[in-house]
Amino acid sequence: MAALHPRLTAVAPLLFVLLWSTGFIGAKFGLPFAAPLTFLSTRYVLVITLMGALAFAMRAPWPRDWRQVMHIGVAGLLVQATYLGGVFMSIDRGLPAGVSALVVGMQPLLTALGAGWLLGERVTPRQWTGLVLGFVGVTLVVSNKVAVGVSAAELGWKLAPALAALAGITAGTLYQKRFCPSFDLRTGSVVQFIPSLLVTAFIASRTEPLHVDWSGQFVFALLWLVLVLSLGAISLLNLLIRSGSAVNVASLFYLTPPTTALMAWLLFGETLSGLALAGMVVAVLGVWLARKA
Repeated sequence: MAALHPRLTAVAPLLFVLLWSTGFIGAKFGLPFAAPLTFLSTRYVLVITLMGALAFAMRAPWPRDWRQVMHIGVAGLLVQATYLGGVFMSIDRGLPAGVSALVVGMQPLLTALGAGWLLGERVTPRQWTGLVLGFVGVTLVVSNKVAVGVSAAELGWKLAPALAALAGITAGTLYQKRFCPSFDLRTGSVVQFIPSLLVTAFIASRTEPLHVDWSGQFVFALLWLVLVLSLGAISLLNLLIRSGSAVNVASLFYLTPPTTALMAWLLFGETLSGLALAGMVVAVLGVWLARKA
């Protein structure tokens, strides 16, 4: 697939952050009407159908050999099934949004460590400063949303999927950058989502009732997550992994909690404290330092 137009390349990171941040809101809209893995399985079926039809209609090239198929599929399992499954399950179990954001907010720091060990990327002192500042900013943004008075056992039950999501998105970013940084986005998406569907649907069949309440709100959330997140944001993420360093791409995830908080303020009337606003500024500064180094 052709490279991005230079103008789109310039706005792609911000567009990715904007689209990716809507995923938490889409999950909030849809999860009351379907169990998390059932919801995701339904989403994956639609993505495979739409992207597969597009790939065949445009005669897009498929991976050349089974080794490439395997690498793309593994990256999909980590970024799609593990990350999204963990996020949806943590939300469904009632993990406070602030705790979830803090857990996933560790991803850029873990990616920076892995990028040096696994990819040979040099992380400069300025980048480390930006990564730490970004995490501090995220902490400030979500500090007033972290629940207190939760037992250790209950917190562990709710926290486990979020930790799995953190591991998935970190390992997936590094794995894709190392083993399959470049592939056609149309056919590659199909290859990524098929194993994700098989694994997610299998677990759902063993743990969930597989019931969906096809309300208007659920259909809207489903279509939004399919068209905007799975086709739009994931395609942008693949392009960003292809064109930039793992650290630069990972640093963008620091902007997700502040952007989601702004959306929640606009859509649901959630309050934004002065500390949260200060955190947004710190997070943006951190990302700027990490990406400019």
